[in-house]
Amino acid sequence: MSYENEAALANAPIGPMMFKLAVPAVVAQLINMLYNIVDRIYIGHIEGVGRMALTGLGITFPIIMLISAFTAFVGMGGAPLASICLGQGNRQKAEKILGNSTTLLLLMSVALTALFSVIKRPTLMAFGASEATIGYAVDYISIYLIGTVFVQLALGLNAYITAQGHAMVAMCSVLIGAALNIILDPVFIFYLNMGVKGAALATVISQGVSACWVTFFLRSHWSGLRIRRKYMRLEGAVVGQIAALGIAPFIMQSTESLVTVTLNSGLQFYGGDLYVGTVTIMQSVMQMVVMPVQGITQGVQPILSYNFGAKNFGRVRKAFRLLLRTALTVTIASFLLVAFMPERLALIFNNDRELVALVGKVMPIFFGGIWAFGAQMACQATFMALGQAKTSLFLALLRKVILLAPLAVILPMVTGNVMGVYVAEPVADILASAITLTLFLSRRKKLLPENSL
Repeated sequence: MSYENEAALANAPIGPMMFKLAVPAVVAQLINMLYNIVDRIYIGHIEGVGRMALTGLGITFPIIMLISAFTAFVGMGGAPLASICLGQGNRQKAEKILGNSTTLLLLMSVALTALFSVIKRPTLMAFGASEATIGYAVDYISIYLIGTVFVQLALGLNAYITAQGHAMVAMCSVLIGAALNIILDPVFIFYLNMGVKGAALATVISQGVSACWVTFFLRSHWSGLRIRRKYMRLEGAVVGQIAALGIAPFIMQSTESLVTVTLNSGLQFYGGDLYVGTVTIMQSVMQMVVMPVQGITQGVQPILSYNFGAKNFGRVRKAFRLLLRTALTVTIASFLLVAFMPERLALIFNNDRELVALVGKVMPIFFGGIWAFGAQMACQATFMALGQAKTSLFLALLRKVILLAPLAVILPMVTGNVMGVYVAEPVADILASAITLTLFLSRRKKLLPENSL
């Protein structure tokens, strides 16, 4: 077995190493985004019912994000710990974390499938569905839930491939499923005339193939960390460590559901189905912005965690500075893109004139603070990579729970205007980014001693 990737984490030049790890991770995130984006593009263009079907699909996002949140709880909670253990030279502990994570993912898959299958319809109605859109939402989520176990394993375990420095393998894990999804979507949706059910079925099959690939690799001799049966029995201490760090990404993902529900409910109350449809499109565009930055942070995470475990703090500082500059560059460029061509972006998902015109009006407002968001993502990812569970938890709550959700309720109530819902997003983004960057800079010397940042 070769550990060349781990040696590179410790010794290779930061810039080239970050590029080597981040580019495949960014590609993987963009490809992963295609799972839902492609569904929305095809569904939004179904003749006659595209607008309502697209809105119905958007109503399912909170449930899908909750399922993803549990995946992040285990994968993003355990993978940085495994990297730190590798940096400390404790491979047995790292494999024990991986084994416990695998068991947790399997158990949660069963529980989530059973729970949401029972409560899906009332939950979707509470999340902002109307009588015109509930049928599409139920059709999609009923089939999607069958593949919960595939989503959990494909995404949750892939983090452990990245944690070892196998960025290209992790990218291929996502590429295989996404390519299959792109091929199957038009076949099921249009050729077999299955509509939204076809989109869900294509996603389930694709995630299943990805899950098989990830599991195979982590059981093979090519992986520095391997899933071993003897380490799959849950241990309280190991699960506790995973949970302590995983609660922050869990809240980040699950509160996305809270935000979606809050936005959908407010827009339904003050505007109606047309306004709910704008959020479906804008959240899709938001994914196009956030996913690349998440890919960059995931690519840099093994460098940060491994060298933090090895107490090579100077290398951690260099990696963070490069991460911050890169993340801000992406989010500033994204802000400019959205500001100048909102209607063109909307046309990717739907060609309804009324909906596209409304998106063109509100999207520059909704994305008004995205330029600053790179700072929050870079700092929050670094806290996660360094195992700072409590700080990560606070930051996970800050933007969405403490700021965005209350603002999305208060601003339209105070103004009596639906535009208050849209304004809440940029206000929360700017405030959260400023607070997060200030917190990191104030703690940098304690976290990374020796020279100042």
